[in-house]
Amino acid sequence: MTTRARLHLHVFAPALTSDDGRSLAAVEGMERALPGLLLAWRLSEAGRPIALPQRAAWLAESSADGEIGLLCNGDESYPVTMDGRRESAIASPGGEPLLIVHAKLPQDEAVVAAAADMLEHVAEGVRARWGTMAPGPLRLVIADQTGPKLGRPEGPPLGLPMLKLPWNIRSPKVPRYLGWINYWSATAAEAIGFPDPSRDAELLARARRTASGGWVVRLTEAPLDLDNPAHLDALKRAYERFPEIGGRADP
Repeated sequence: MTTRARLHLHVFAPALTSDDGRSLAAVEGMERALPGLLLAWRLSEAGRPIALPQRAAWLAESSADGEIGLLCNGDESYPVTMDGRRESAIASPGGEPLLIVHAKLPQDEAVVAAAADMLEHVAEGVRARWGTMAPGPLRLVIADQTGPKLGRPEGPPLGLPMLKLPWNIRSPKVPRYLGWINYWSATAAEAIGFPDPSRDAELLARARRTASGGWVVRLTEAPLDLDNPAHLDALKRAYERFPEIGGRADP
């Protein structure tokens, strides 16, 4: 049986310290972007969906603990999940604790069409600094890029650059890596120098502003496939254009 391709959404936002409405805004934003999606179930210890008739109250309780509890769409044949975890200050760029929101979805036509809207709505909902939407295989490559790693003298795969470990990056405003679709808040865009009209015409052709003044930037029209030389070249060009990403421009 073949494994269904998945898209992964990750956004990085200031840590939750109480129920400030951001958790519910992120969940409702996902639902608004993908017609028919309803994240109104949690998962049992056995991994089975359990209905949440009081979802807002349940989210408020998990927000008080600095997290977004694991939600799903209740459809085991077409699973969509979303949650948020707290990343400690010691493990985070700039020594500031973060909320990391993660969603996982089937990579089908409907999800691909809604991907940019989902990323934007979730990121704006939690007031994120930056975020990405990326296919599963790209997530594995990002993990291999991040280091240095003991026992890996050959460096990152596919000629891609090495990215610093999160706690070695100077600021939480600086994106750690690139995805297929990228969300950069106004402060993140400023930190990496985007946009520069004289250098970013290709990216601006696939970019749009958000209500908060941030940007949603797509590197390629179709989901990034690093077996496609044109896609790999697009990713390499973006890393070359923004040396700040991954902390590579840090002293």
